[in-house]
Amino acid sequence: MFRVIISGVNGAMGRALAAAVQESGDISILAGFDKEIGSSPLPFKLYINPEDCGQGADALIDFSHFSATPAIMEYCVRTSTPAVIATTALGDSGLALLREAAKSVAVFHSANMSIGVNVVSRMARLAMPALEAGFDVEIIERHHGRKADSPSGTALLLANAINGACETQKDFVYGRHGRDDRRRATDLGIHAVRGGSLPGNHTVLFLGPDESIEISHSVFSKNVFALGAIKAARFVAGQAPGMYDMDDLISAGIR
Repeated sequence: MFRVIISGVNGAMGRALAAAVQESGDISILAGFDKEIGSSPLPFKLYINPEDCGQGADALIDFSHFSATPAIMEYCVRTSTPAVIATTALGDSGLALLREAAKSVAVFHSANMSIGVNVVSRMARLAMPALEAGFDVEIIERHHGRKADSPSGTALLLANAINGACETQKDFVYGRHGRDDRRRATDLGIHAVRGGSLPGNHTVLFLGPDESIEISHSVFSKNVFALGAIKAARFVAGQAPGMYDMDDLISAGIR
């Protein structure tokens, strides 16, 4: 039986992940980490502080808050537990913690655990060599009105993937309010829409003379991210120490 620890288990994504794990039939939840006790009893041990857990697992999956990253990485190194880090807004200091831990254990990190989003990212990256000279690039992301951050981490994931494939680096432009100059060829516009109960949607537009290309992806439930995280956990459990991402998983063949 494949054993996982879920960090942030009482959050919305943590609960969705726990449900997906329990439905899988061949994965068990060894323990959960969370600062919140929750209102319902859990069928596994809950630790408020990762340092109190002395057991290692086949993988840890983290959907918590970036403030918990130091304690989580310390636990993974101490118990030799591979990590899947799905927490966003880590910043430079958080990413540095992941890279340091990756010297001892396998660490998988992605700003979005959806397989589909990461395929879109790869598609956009592959398109750039053919389109960079004559096409403008814009990204539009749409989310429900409760989403706090803007632009989304996924929009930045897509923008960075596109930039990585460009001969001339793009300048990210977050909306155009207050600008009175024309669009430059090096602009990459990123636009956020918030409202109602919109599902998460990201669209990459390649806009050329007399033609355009759109690559779009929509998410309709959190189960998408849970299933992607489970696939990532199975993948990273068999890897040597180092940093891994969705490109590595997709290249290895998704099972």
